[in-house]
Amino acid sequence: MAPFGRITAAFLIALAAFVFVGAALAVAGRQLPVPAIGRDYVTRSELPPAAGFDLPDVAGETDDDRPLVVIDPGHGGHDPGASGQGLVEKTLVLELARELRDELVRQGGLRVALTRDDDTYLLLEERSEIARRLDADLFISIHADSAGEAAEVAGASIYTLSNDASSEAARRFAERENAADRINGQLLAGQGENVSAILVELSQRRTQGRSDELARLIEREGKGVLPFHPQPRRSAALRVLRAPDVPSILYESGFITNESEAERLSSPEGRRRFAEVLARAIRIYFARSGELGTGTGSAAAPANGTATGE
Repeated sequence: MAPFGRITAAFLIALAAFVFVGAALAVAGRQLPVPAIGRDYVTRSELPPAAGFDLPDVAGETDDDRPLVVIDPGHGGHDPGASGQGLVEKTLVLELARELRDELVRQGGLRVALTRDDDTYLLLEERSEIARRLDADLFISIHADSAGEAAEVAGASIYTLSNDASSEAARRFAERENAADRINGQLLAGQGENVSAILVELSQRRTQGRSDELARLIEREGKGVLPFHPQPRRSAALRVLRAPDVPSILYESGFITNESEAERLSSPEGRRRFAEVLARAIRIYFARSGELGTGTGSAAAPANGTATGE
């Protein structure tokens, strides 16, 4: 027999023996041992439970016809967000959100809800979904940023949704905040760029103008009161702003890696100024649309009396 034939015959005999032993063990209810080499190199991480969420309580006016503002303190739970100067973003923005809620309730005429009022973790899509389920008229997500070693970077920014980032910095910010998401039930991740652009455009066409209007009002009312970044109004494909039927902005309150900014944002006076500016802008926003009557509070117009125009 040729050498190749002998090798083939030996292989077939060994294979037949292996099959026979395997069949015998199977009949006996036993298994061949499998080497465990490499098994311990698999890492496992626990994900947050997807148990759903409860709708938050609504503060302020009891009349359901009054405009409803949903305020979203970013991050929470196991997600601390940015950190710097001894501050943690998730805690800082919760304090800012509570201050804004209390100011809006104090002035009257509006209903207000927080997506979280404690150290709860919420998925980004759950935050915008809360606004949609409550039939909110406005959604404001509050964040703070970190500039790493660039401690001199400071100033607030106001983000609106856009499929194309307004700058490289805005694009990087969106990448940090984002992962796959759904909009109008359609998964954006895994879709072609053209399909994603169409979905965002169609879903936001009716609300984008109003989101931009609120961003302009916040910038205008905050001049001379709040320090803004040199490019204060930005746009990016931010997941948390993708509620298609709720005008939405993300307010980046500043950089907590900057010592003076961290001190301002964490102080009672700094929180008060923030809340007064945003509350004034919000009330002008609703007054322009006729949703907020003139008899609903003393702060329906800004202190300078410019309730209309830019």
